[in-house]
Amino acid sequence: MGKIKLRNFHQARWDEPIIFELSTPGQRGILLPEIDDEIVDRVGDAEEIIPKKVKRNKKPQLPELSQPQVLRHFLRLSQETLGQDINIDIGLGTCTMKYSPKIHEQFVRNPKFSELHPLQDEETTQGILEIMYKTAELLKEISGMDAFVFQAGGGAQAVFSNASILKAYHTDRGEGDKRTEIITTAFSHPVNAAAPHTKGFKVITLMPDEETGYPSIEALKSVVSDRTAGLFITNPEDTGIFNVHIKEMVDIVHEAGGLCIGDIADANGLFGIVRAKEMGYDMCHYNLHKAFSSPHGSMGPCCGAQGVKKFLEKYLPVPVVAFDGEKYYLDYDRPHSIGKVRMFYGVVAAVLRAYSWIVSLGADGLKEVSELSILNNNYLMKRLLTEVRGISAPYSKERFRMEQVRYSWEKLKEETGVGTEDVERRCMDYGLQEFYQSHPPYLVPEPFTPEPNETFSKDEIDEYAEIMKKVSQEAYENPELVKTAPHNGPISLIPQPPITDPEDLIVTWRVYKKKKGID
Repeated sequence: MGKIKLRNFHQARWDEPIIFELSTPGQRGILLPEIDDEIVDRVGDAEEIIPKKVKRNKKPQLPELSQPQVLRHFLRLSQETLGQDINIDIGLGTCTMKYSPKIHEQFVRNPKFSELHPLQDEETTQGILEIMYKTAELLKEISGMDAFVFQAGGGAQAVFSNASILKAYHTDRGEGDKRTEIITTAFSHPVNAAAPHTKGFKVITLMPDEETGYPSIEALKSVVSDRTAGLFITNPEDTGIFNVHIKEMVDIVHEAGGLCIGDIADANGLFGIVRAKEMGYDMCHYNLHKAFSSPHGSMGPCCGAQGVKKFLEKYLPVPVVAFDGEKYYLDYDRPHSIGKVRMFYGVVAAVLRAYSWIVSLGADGLKEVSELSILNNNYLMKRLLTEVRGISAPYSKERFRMEQVRYSWEKLKEETGVGTEDVERRCMDYGLQEFYQSHPPYLVPEPFTPEPNETFSKDEIDEYAEIMKKVSQEAYENPELVKTAPHNGPISLIPQPPITDPEDLIVTWRVYKKKKGID
């Protein structure tokens, strides 16, 4: 292996005000044309068309800037930002920050798509309805499920929607008051406990076995009963460990009368290898903003694609995109539906990207995605565990993993006082985005969870490993350097405790002014 040279990185730093502070009354970025008399005669006065109850009492207080001011403002902010298109974005494990082909971005930004409105008549939206219908057909093949919808705005909402279907199913069978418990595992995505809990289910969490990294069959049998409504499980779990007993676990829950729901938010290690159907799931969901290439966008353009078997299809949220042989339409005539879980169709841009990605790859390409992801992950694990001091991979005796690994900096913390949050910030000085630690509770102490998916080359993975190696060396030689990082970013370390009091939250400019007493 050739020597990897670390980049001399220093992020841009602009003392950039909030856009409202840049506002000057009277500045305009665009001048709207006067309305033609012919349009006024035909349409009438827009003020009279809009119902009074939806009219504002006063004009919105929007910033007033010229086009160059707006352009400079957002370009400066972009120079202070790290992301997939700028740096090696391996660190955000469980979130699969992969490259989104730019031709797919062009599809999404094309006015033929971007100018669509969800309230348009179906006759004028046949194209995107066809894409949604065909994407559902592709996901049916990929998963083995019988129906898909894209209404959920992300994985958590998809799990909530599946929990709603679970409740409706047992209620219709006259067991709604009896089936009150769901089972999940400690290393499943936390929403598999949280979302069912919001539907009134009692949550039973199975803890991992120290040897295998996943719960034992005996542990599952000890909590399954006639009160069991279902099993909500992620496999492989957030550790990257695949539960080889998944089918046996599913069969146990089915025998007790429960249903099984698979959280496949991250499918990067599963394409062409194993499907939801073969694992025995009755419902599942994919996050199209993860393995299916649509970018996260700071938790923005997310889509939880929700799939179910035939006997649960009638409960799906409305509307469902359907095809009568001649045209595509939105089917609202579903009396058993759980109703809507999100406005309109969901985040359709994510569906379009996913469709483009699946079709461009084909079946063989999808399988290669997983094969490369698994290869990359285990190569990175080999390098980190053999070359980087102070790191370990608890559970399953540091054996083979799927698409990611949950590592621990516990030894580094004990020997140097430098913990995972310190390493995270120091990595920014080498041009890496802050890495993902894990969901609490921290069963793996001082955790971090990288995922070197298929879009990263060997050179990029080697550079990532060298950065970790360098930061570890710094921690042992000069721990204060790491503890006071970042040094090359737009802002330096700001020590502060986690915000837990709602009174401390400032989420809008107006809230900021109010709390600061600014008129």
